[in-house]
Amino acid sequence: MYEKILIPVEDQKLFGDVHAVIAHSFSSSAVAGFLKSVQRAGLRIRDFEGILRQGLLGAAVAASYNQLGNADQGQIREFYLASVERVAPEMRAKFLKLYAYY
Repeated sequence: MYEKILIPVEDQKLFGDVHAVIAHSFSSSAVAGFLKSVQRAGLRIRDFEGILRQGLLGAAVAASYNQLGNADQGQIREFYLASVERVAPEMRAKFLKLYAYY
């Protein structure tokens, strides 16, 4: 059985700031707006680095993310991708092109 290894966070403040913005972006009140912005940018929802480069999570988030160490960045990417997969099925159906592989 898979067990997730706990990796200590190096920079709690920056990590917490980035984590909070991602969590808010995928909250039920904000996810539709976030997905619309990704759609307008012509990106796929799993393209985390592209979303950061376009500033869709905010310029401050991209700057904070870039200051994090590799381990912290990896944990943030993992949290982002897990949040992508937790989006409600009806919202995923509405934004099917964002989730499609091609």
